[in-house]
Amino acid sequence: MDLRSELLKSIWYGFTALDLEKSGKVSKSQLKVLSHNLCTVLSIPHDPVALEEHFRDDDDGPVSSQGYMPYLNKYILDKVVEGSFTKENVDELCWTLTAKKNYQTDKTSSTVLPEKDAFRLWCLFNFLSEDKYPLVMVPDEVEYLLKKVCMAMSIEFNCGELEDFFSQDSVQQSGITVWVFLDLMNSGKITRGIDKSIISMAIEEVYREIVGDVLKEGYLWKKGQLRRNWKERWFTLRPSNLSYYTGEDRKECLGSIALDGNCCVEEVDDDQILFGRSKWIKNILFPVLPDRDGKRCMFCLKTLSKTYEMSASDTKQRQEWTTAIQTAIRLHMEGKNSLHKDLKLKRREQREQREKRRQSKEEELQRLRALQEERERKLEELELLKEAQKQAQVLLEQDEQRRRQQHEQLQQALEVQLREAEEARVSMQAEMALKEEEAERQRKRIQELEEMQRRLEEALQQEIKARLDEEAFRLAQAGLLAEEEEKMKALMALQEEQEEYILKTQREKQELKQEMEAKSRDLEEAQRQLEEVRANRHRVDQDVVAAQRKLRQASTNVKHWNVQMNRLMRPIGPGEKRPSLGSSFFQVPTQRDPGLRLRRRSGSEDQDEESKENVDNRAGCDLEKRHSHASNGNMDIP
Repeated sequence: MDLRSELLKSIWYGFTALDLEKSGKVSKSQLKVLSHNLCTVLSIPHDPVALEEHFRDDDDGPVSSQGYMPYLNKYILDKVVEGSFTKENVDELCWTLTAKKNYQTDKTSSTVLPEKDAFRLWCLFNFLSEDKYPLVMVPDEVEYLLKKVCMAMSIEFNCGELEDFFSQDSVQQSGITVWVFLDLMNSGKITRGIDKSIISMAIEEVYREIVGDVLKEGYLWKKGQLRRNWKERWFTLRPSNLSYYTGEDRKECLGSIALDGNCCVEEVDDDQILFGRSKWIKNILFPVLPDRDGKRCMFCLKTLSKTYEMSASDTKQRQEWTTAIQTAIRLHMEGKNSLHKDLKLKRREQREQREKRRQSKEEELQRLRALQEERERKLEELELLKEAQKQAQVLLEQDEQRRRQQHEQLQQALEVQLREAEEARVSMQAEMALKEEEAERQRKRIQELEEMQRRLEEALQQEIKARLDEEAFRLAQAGLLAEEEEKMKALMALQEEQEEYILKTQREKQELKQEMEAKSRDLEEAQRQLEEVRANRHRVDQDVVAAQRKLRQASTNVKHWNVQMNRLMRPIGPGEKRPSLGSSFFQVPTQRDPGLRLRRRSGSEDQDEESKENVDNRAGCDLEKRHSHASNGNMDIP
């Protein structure tokens, strides 16, 4: 942070403290006063004419900070010479302007800091604040400053108070203004129960260390160059020099030792000297004699021209002074004017690195959250799929259960029919027991009828298969017809498109010749495919005709077997029946009744014709029933 940036921070407070007019801008008269005071404290000549010329087009109205900033840089800050003025005077001027407007405190309160301490805290705030406007100090720097103050007061800093303060307002977590910081110090939360004088001394010590670039201060014994006697002096160490005064009030400066890369510091013990140079040459031991004046904890600061002998109060103080002097020499060699500026930049870099790591962690957490959400979404989809699968399984089980119920019902119906048939067979066997001779003949007839029935069933199965084949061929024919219709539509579309292209390309015939040839090839391909579809349709028609022919053949076979069955079954006339206790289907004719024999002869031809018609009708009905049951996937048991 260079001198211009430090001055701009203080001047910014002074400018913002000026009164605004109704238009929201600062009047020219106030800027004149501010400019004159700045030139006075900065020890540069003030040119009032330059301000008038800079704002000559705006004499009747106010000017803004954007208009004042070029004037400030050109006529004031560019003329500033480092070392020709005291920066503390500039800070006091700007503090006086801004404190009248912004720093309003209760003077009667016991926790309110004195004006001088508030000014020093304001300077410390400006030093540690971010290089952004409006000026704010981040929580880490606030904690650093408060720890320095508490360390100067020899008390332990309580981080809980500061955390509670920042947790009350989320806006303050990004940084606080100087007035909020001063209110925090005046509230007494940090300095509760501590005397004001101790607080003032601690603030002054921290102010001199950070703002005044004082690396270390304290009393040391110094050996004179001429008289060679020891005197106690107040020493102040800065990165560029080591000054010593008569007392800690620093009113009379007795001398200053310039520090550079040619300087080195030596620690002198009773038995050895620890010789430390600016290039960090350590652990080199030289034998020495004890000092005859009886001084202990001595160390020497060597320059190119002189050697300064000094003595600390104890070993710890000597170690601290030698370390601080070596740090000052190192800063001078590295070209750094302030230790705390360097530390501030390092802390800022650490904060930026922490922020980058935090952002990277947040990005990683967001990515992990996105992956977790995606995983949860996929799990939900999987659960939905499992639920759908379960529902489908339930539906399948319900369908299977319905099919089983239907099968059981059908099986029960078949069992009922079987029982009825069994009962009929039992009754027939009971009747046939009375007619053993007729039963033998009927048994042969039954065998023949069973054989005939088996053949009829085979013929019926062939007929069913033929009908199924016919249905399949019809479906295939329908598909081919649909395909043929689609091909016809495509062909018509291609023809229409070809006609449109012919109409459109009359003037561009040469350029679109290749495209027309391609369309013609597509048309030929479509016609070829149409011919193939027609050929397939013709083959399917032939298959349908063959299936119909097989169906007719099966029907002819059924009729043939019906005729054969009618020939084998001889009807029994009414006269041939023999009375029995129950109803019977067959009776044995007697040979003692000649009249019946004549009636039998006379009516045999009529009954033959009627029996043939009855058998044909019965066979036709049985065939239709079996055909209907076969088409439904069921077969009745006779």
